[in-house]
Amino acid sequence: MGDQHYLIRGGLEGRERLRVLGRVMRPTTLPLLERAGVTAGMRCLDVGCGGGDVTFDLASLVGITGSVVGVDLDPTKVELARGDAHQAEISNVEFRVADLADGLGEAEYDVVYARFVLTHLPDPAAGVATMVAALKPGGRLVVEDIDYRGSFAHPDSAATDAHHDIYVRSAQATGGDPYIGAALPLLLLDAGLHRVQPTIVQPAGLEGEAKLMPALTLENIKATAVRHGIAEADEIDRVVDELYALARDPRTYLAIPRVVQVWGERP
Repeated sequence: MGDQHYLIRGGLEGRERLRVLGRVMRPTTLPLLERAGVTAGMRCLDVGCGGGDVTFDLASLVGITGSVVGVDLDPTKVELARGDAHQAEISNVEFRVADLADGLGEAEYDVVYARFVLTHLPDPAAGVATMVAALKPGGRLVVEDIDYRGSFAHPDSAATDAHHDIYVRSAQATGGDPYIGAALPLLLLDAGLHRVQPTIVQPAGLEGEAKLMPALTLENIKATAVRHGIAEADEIDRVVDELYALARDPRTYLAIPRVVQVWGERP
């Protein structure tokens, strides 16, 4: 897809946001992988793997008789993931710098997984087709992605409204779809997958790291929003400060955008 279509900051700073996001999503992503049938001995591909949070969970599920490849556009994140794998002595994973637009191979994997990837693509159907092509017959595509219509705060907050507006406009300015989640089941059906199974999850709370995600995300799209004239830097800084204050407020109930989870099987 190329870096020009990715609105969120990469590198080490972006990796730290992904670590928090990985911890927030892990309680719902792991059950999804288990429902999709990820088991020992499988060969899996994690597309847009970031720093490898889900890659390592897949490696644990497939065990020493299986293997996992994680691919990402960002060389810094890939190098960090390789370092983490080496330090943890995880031998059944491999990390590569790769672009979904360049293809992922043909009929190589039992499972292909992607989280928060399709939302950034100008042609998500083409991305799905590429991932499906990488599956063996009977293999399963597992996808998680956002629907930004679902985020909320209670009591209502001007800061969360501003975050929503800046994120949506920035995503659309870079060719993405911040509402892609609702379209996932049909995308998989149109790609010819069978047994398509969707569900929705939405991390939220009065406390915990989920409440940090709006502030962290807005910090990491600041450069994109400013570059496209969507907001001024000082305005974004002010909203970020207000979002961190909401995250600390034990009387504010804050939710990240809802996440649609879906998997389907290649015939």
